[in-house]
Amino acid sequence: MTIPGIIFGLVVALLAGALFHAVRGGSGWRLLLHFGLGILGFAIGQGVAYFFGFTLLLLGTIDMGLGIAGSVLVLLLGDWLSRIKPANKSGV
Repeated sequence: MTIPGIIFGLVVALLAGALFHAVRGGSGWRLLLHFGLGILGFAIGQGVAYFFGFTLLLLGTIDMGLGIAGSVLVLLLGDWLSRIKPANKSGV
């Protein structure tokens, strides 16, 4: 993978995180969480595409289809897990 491909992939992953944050909302810390989750999901999608040889929407060296799908899945999972409130009951 080339340096321009990596930069383009980061831009797309950050855009996915920003769009998800625009839809779901939240504070500045949640925006940083969405950026990180978007990058992680895009990297997982790229890894799956490389490891298994899948191509969904190839743009140069970047598989945009699986990268965006990975970002969306990780963003949904991370948002769901981050909104779970712990119970205030003591088990003692």
